[in-house]
Amino acid sequence: MEIKFFEKENDLLIREMAELLAEAFPHCYGDCTVKDMEEYLEDERIALMAVEDGHLLGFVGAMPQYDYAWELHPLVVKKEYQHRGIGTMLVRALEKECAERGVFTVYLGTDDEFEKTSLGGTDLFEDTYEKIQNIKNLKGHPFEFYEKLGYCIVGVIPDANGEGKPDIFMARRIREIPKEVRTAL
Repeated sequence: MEIKFFEKENDLLIREMAELLAEAFPHCYGDCTVKDMEEYLEDERIALMAVEDGHLLGFVGAMPQYDYAWELHPLVVKKEYQHRGIGTMLVRALEKECAERGVFTVYLGTDDEFEKTSLGGTDLFEDTYEKIQNIKNLKGHPFEFYEKLGYCIVGVIPDANGEGKPDIFMARRIREIPKEVRTAL
């Protein structure tokens, strides 16, 4: 297995990516098509894959959103290959590539649409910070995976996906901010 830049001209890998997203996130990508993949493979974005014997095991992407912060989106690993370190390797390779492009922070949103955390199903306009500080993983939500990689919760958008279905924002500084940039801020 190797981690490398996504082969944007490889129709088989693009089809496998569409199928992988549809399988992993049927509520979001259930009708995912090869055409939808063009967005993730645009030139200004980073698109990395975990591949073995010519087949896709996982994918991670990032897109520029601010001068120094890029959004990690999406991260997906085939179900039968999860819990083998592939997701970690993809994220670390993505962070390295972002850092080489001058990025300081990588951030992501990890939705809680199915009450997999203690934030789901609650009114996050009440006691917001206390609820974030005391978050509990109830049903295998991926926020703990990202915490293990050094990401921390930096905020939430209450009701982002419907009532009681927040988006949880996490971020990680991937390289030090040079003193000349820090003083200019």
